[in-house]
Amino acid sequence: MKPDILGRQDVSVLVRSFYAKVRQHERLGPIFNQVVQDWEIHLERLTDFWEMVLLQTGPGAGKFSPVPVHKKMDRDTGGIIGQEHFGNWLELWFGTIHEHFEGKNADYAKEHARNMAHILFFRIMEQRGYSLK
Repeated sequence: MKPDILGRQDVSVLVRSFYAKVRQHERLGPIFNQVVQDWEIHLERLTDFWEMVLLQTGPGAGKFSPVPVHKKMDRDTGGIIGQEHFGNWLELWFGTIHEHFEGKNADYAKEHARNMAHILFFRIMEQRGYSLK
């Protein structure tokens, strides 16, 4: 039996393990490696964000909104982000959670990521002028 995500150290393991895979991924790696200038700062910010989301603790409250960041990422990469990228992202996220954790917070991490991926994709498409009604 694997542990659940219960503290900041667990969140850090999840975030760092996940982004190690992202950086090496054939589709995601080139995008993230182009956009992220300082990986250590990025990983700490994402640990703050996921700690806030999963545990309602930590310094992340109100500091990070993923929609503007991802819309900027799409603009900075010439609008190449597609639905398949979000599918790849979710596949790696779910796999990383499965490797390290199980339990209520681990399940919530999957659910929240799935919802977030849908919202981000729709907001990126809106930015490009597509009507999603």
